[in-house]
Amino acid sequence: MNRILIGKGDQPVHLLGRYGNRHGLIAGATGTGKSVTLMLLAEGFSRMGVPVFVADAKGDIAGLAVAGTDSEALAGRRREIGVEGWAPEPNPVVFWDMYGEQGHPLRATVSELGPTLLARMLELNETQTGVLEIAFRVADERGLLLLDLDDLRALLGFVAEERKALSQAYGLVGAQSVAAIQRALLRFESDGGRALLGEPALELADLMRTDLSGRGVINVLAADRLLLKPRLYSSLLLWLLSELFETLPEVGDPEVPRLVFFFDEAHLLFDGAPPALRQRVEQVVRLIRSKGVGIYFVSQFPDDVPGEILGQLGNRVQHALRAFTPRDQKAVRTAAQTFPANPALDVAEAITRLGTGEALVSVLAERGVPTPIEQARIAPPRCRMGAITPEERAAVRARSPVGAKYDTPVNRESAYEILQRKAEAAPAEAAAARGDGKAAPTPTARTDGFGDQLKGWLFGTGRRQGVVETMAKQTARTIGNQLGRQILRGVLGGMRSGR
Repeated sequence: MNRILIGKGDQPVHLLGRYGNRHGLIAGATGTGKSVTLMLLAEGFSRMGVPVFVADAKGDIAGLAVAGTDSEALAGRRREIGVEGWAPEPNPVVFWDMYGEQGHPLRATVSELGPTLLARMLELNETQTGVLEIAFRVADERGLLLLDLDDLRALLGFVAEERKALSQAYGLVGAQSVAAIQRALLRFESDGGRALLGEPALELADLMRTDLSGRGVINVLAADRLLLKPRLYSSLLLWLLSELFETLPEVGDPEVPRLVFFFDEAHLLFDGAPPALRQRVEQVVRLIRSKGVGIYFVSQFPDDVPGEILGQLGNRVQHALRAFTPRDQKAVRTAAQTFPANPALDVAEAITRLGTGEALVSVLAERGVPTPIEQARIAPPRCRMGAITPEERAAVRARSPVGAKYDTPVNRESAYEILQRKAEAAPAEAAAARGDGKAAPTPTARTDGFGDQLKGWLFGTGRRQGVVETMAKQTARTIGNQLGRQILRGVLGGMRSGR
């Protein structure tokens, strides 16, 4: 039977594979065992043949790739819990890293991210976000592919030069707003954001692999540096969820999930998020279950997750909380209220007295009914419960099935090259139109005035049909028609228009 032994209290507690897509929560104070529980669940899903994605905030989740070490203490715990057939064993793991240092580069194109998520990453205000949406609209209508940071900068340069004409067509485009976006891009680049934007972009199918033995591959994203930029971290994971939501077909309730997604440091997703974004996250969490995807939030306090989302999490593991401050005491009360009642257990008191490796557990049993809360000792995973060495990481990465696909960046012709070529050709075309044969000096790189040279191409009557057709074919080959591009940006890319 497809199930994961989580631990044992008065009786064993199993998470059933058929309810693995009903989402879950792992909560508890630092040092109480959340990471080990996460590894236990990830390993269990992998053994069911379910691919897993998990962000590694501290570096210890990487231990999933290496076999664990047995000890007397672990043997005693296994006997107490009733774990059978245990043996140290590594898991099939693929390492990812946005910066390309601790794993394969994880990239997305500018078009795939879309203006709303990109604005969140850049920490833009509402007015600046509106200008960015206009820039994306211009790129869509003119067939300009936005793949990397250079493409976006070239587009913003044109928007700055032609803001008066664009304001008449789309709404006010202020020079100050464009300049603020450009400065935000500079900060984004300084923080390493250039590594995220470009090709080859991540294909979701590569997150949903199984190995030759049928075990689900565990995708581990190195997130220690990403956590220093909370909005970048949360927006990246939110983009992945959005792409899964938009791309995967409906499957109902399968026997096991198609993918399990662990969202560590979940509070970062909701801190400072506007109400519209929270509504979209709630929508994704509610509906992605029918796509066969389970989302497990990992955080210190249950109330780090908004109540409307917390109510949709059917599988819960609550480690100890220390009620030292009013904030802690409120979190204890919240945690106690979210569990099914157990007359034999004072939940609020038990949460504060749990030891390391112990937790209060409630999961969905047969017919999807939550089990009574159980105070359980958590079973040990078979992998290493801790970090790995750089040599071990390198060995895992060297045998990865996707390294050859993602490790080498690709720079195709896109908006930057097209705009630059048109700027270089504009003086000669203007001279030919005048008939004087005198061509202005040809620029060799982008200049502050290249928008004037492009004005006739983008807005004038001299735009040739052949140019439009060529660009249309190029755009279609890459990401389909305009509707297709908008869909690929994910459900959050159109958030503003859906208000």
